[in-house]
Amino acid sequence: MPELRFTLRWPDGVRETCYSPSTVVREHFVAGTAYPVAEFVPRCRRALTAASERVRAVHGHPCSLALGQLARIEAAAARYPADATVLFISFQE
Repeated sequence: MPELRFTLRWPDGVRETCYSPSTVVREHFVAGTAYPVAEFVPRCRRALTAASERVRAVHGHPCSLALGQLARIEAAAARYPADATVLFISFQE
């Protein structure tokens, strides 16, 4: 299963590189697009949950790395107002 890393910039300018065990994240985001936090978090939830479920289908258990990444994104996003924007910078395979 191909892994994928993606880079984003939080509203305060901090860049973060995130992990997904699957390229399914490409179906949920467009590189170079800014998303309001209120939209970004649910997209991440759908993308990383789908990635984890793909791991479950192959290996019989969810991907703890994907779920951990989601938890970190949710915790970071909670620091910003819902209308602040997160820039989805790029994908790296």
